[in-house]
Amino acid sequence: MGESLVVAIGLLLLVEGVVPFLFPRQWRDTIERIAKFSDGQLRFFGLMALLSGLGVLSLAKLFF
Repeated sequence: MGESLVVAIGLLLLVEGVVPFLFPRQWRDTIERIAKFSDGQLRFFGLMALLSGLGVLSLAKLFF
């Protein structure tokens, strides 16, 4: 369990670092736009991210 968590965090950091490394200006512009979202919009996107993550984990457990 602990090893899987470390691998998952490592993959998360890897994926999260690709866009700012390759496209820093576009990444900054996107972050500035996101900062202007209302609380409700941010909560909605957070909920969608949570549900998407749960879906991916469920599919992974089903197929692996």
